[in-house]
Amino acid sequence: MLSKNKTLPQKNITKILIRGTNWIGDAIMTLPAVESIRATFPRAHIVVLAKPAVADIYKYFSTANEVIIYKNKFDNAFGVFLLAKLLRKRNFDAAILLQNAIEAAIITLFARIPIRAGYDSDGRGIFLTHSVRRTREIRKVHQIDYYLEMVKALGCASVSKIIHLETKINRADAQAVLEKYIPDRQKAVIGIAPGATYGPAKRWFPERFAALADKIADTYSCQIILLGGKSDQLVAEEVKNNSRTKLINLAGQTTLQEAIYLISQCHLFISNDSGLMHVAGALNIPTIAIFGSTNPVTTAPAGYQSVIVRKDVPCSPCFKTKCPTDFNCMKLISVEDVFAAVQNILKKV
Repeated sequence: MLSKNKTLPQKNITKILIRGTNWIGDAIMTLPAVESIRATFPRAHIVVLAKPAVADIYKYFSTANEVIIYKNKFDNAFGVFLLAKLLRKRNFDAAILLQNAIEAAIITLFARIPIRAGYDSDGRGIFLTHSVRRTREIRKVHQIDYYLEMVKALGCASVSKIIHLETKINRADAQAVLEKYIPDRQKAVIGIAPGATYGPAKRWFPERFAALADKIADTYSCQIILLGGKSDQLVAEEVKNNSRTKLINLAGQTTLQEAIYLISQCHLFISNDSGLMHVAGALNIPTIAIFGSTNPVTTAPAGYQSVIVRKDVPCSPCFKTKCPTDFNCMKLISVEDVFAAVQNILKKV
């Protein structure tokens, strides 16, 4: 991933706008890139422009000074001009676009930000002053490296790609959230995230999550919680209804910050390839990640305590939202497969 243009100037950049990514997992995976920008411009006022769904990640867990919310009213042609007008008043010296869409480049162009840098994806290279060529090897590179390589091509400092999100968690605050949602704090907490925003092809079966929860509860003294966003409420309720174990369904009931705090207190987290899976990995919580239609080479959870459960079938990864064939990538993953991973992790904890 080599820059087609010059690197960013190291002087006279005091106000930087970063266009954040739109999904929780992607936002987590951009944190080292944000750290790289901060290391390169330690005195700059760094502002992240982010959708509401991921704003908490950049607000509480990045080195940015400020977050501007990309509101729904900006999601149309008039809104693009309105947002650009608002950004123009901030007099940014540079914009670094972690999001890949052409819209991000157009907004910063209309905002008259003199330096506009990012990947040349989505045909937006002509709108950028510092364009980085995106190679065809994108599906062979982990997304953390994908974002880091872009800012490094712009001349930003090399930083560790290991995310230590746990260092940004206030233990007292996390325990207060735990006390708010979980009545029995004497037991170890195990989290399960049975949803996935991209589509059902990323989701293991609710009845298998339920059976797994029962096997865990039969073997270990623990309290199992279900986490996810509002879109995961139904699948989480299905897991709860199929289980004979008393599960606490918190899907859609917490803020993202609260969910992150809850995950930080888990002894183990089990998830499909989802945003909360990336949160758990970045917190270095023991994490079991169930992969079907997507590729762990590019989106495996960060952290040194993550285990991938996956079956090698010819059509995976297909990156489809719905399986067009037999869904063997998930059907072949048994409750026993995942429970074996649970046992291997818990005997070490």
